[in-house]
Amino acid sequence: MYLCRVGGGAKIRRMRILTLLFLASLLSPSVFAQVEWPPQDPDGWILAHVDVETTGLDPAFHEMIDIGMIYTDLEGEELGRRYIRIMPAHPERIDESARRVNGFDVARWEELGAVSEQDAVAEIVAFHEEMRGERNVLFIAYNAWFDQAFTTALLARHDAQWRDLFFYHVLDIPSMAWGQGLTALNATALSEELELEDETRVPTEHTGITGAAFNLSVYRALRARAPILIGK
Repeated sequence: MYLCRVGGGAKIRRMRILTLLFLASLLSPSVFAQVEWPPQDPDGWILAHVDVETTGLDPAFHEMIDIGMIYTDLEGEELGRRYIRIMPAHPERIDESARRVNGFDVARWEELGAVSEQDAVAEIVAFHEEMRGERNVLFIAYNAWFDQAFTTALLARHDAQWRDLFFYHVLDIPSMAWGQGLTALNATALSEELELEDETRVPTEHTGITGAAFNLSVYRALRARAPILIGK
């Protein structure tokens, strides 16, 4: 487990972040009492298909090294996409199992134009606001807690709040598949069940944007199997 490697200070940071995530999850839905829900107002909602790559599994110790975002309407029609490669503040914390997945290397990241965390947050927020307009945005990911936790931590380190960007409900792709009787949690196995091309497993090609594109393909396939009657 990655947690056993975290020092005392990092453990405290981890507990603070997890506490913030917990408190955010308890936010009363009454705040959104006047919101028109998707069945009544499908045009008032969009989806943010998000995937991140990181230096490990602990959002209080490890860091994001890139993020892919594809925004769509509720039918899965693309509205825009953005990919940002990020230089972590502590690249020495890379876990070798993470490196085997995403091929992180400081020199390569520099060569490919990785930006600082602060610049990445500014770009994320700007792109989000451009896509959102006046609509509500639902965060959707594969194993959503992971992507949400790392995105929350990154934003918080630079005075931005996840809850200022996204609606409080989060959509998790494996959970959506499970509800249709597809109980393969592994992405490769699920892609086989849906007869989709799996995301690349080549570390130097495996990025947040390839992950977000794969997630979107799964979302579309699930909707095709059992269309959600939004606005019907």
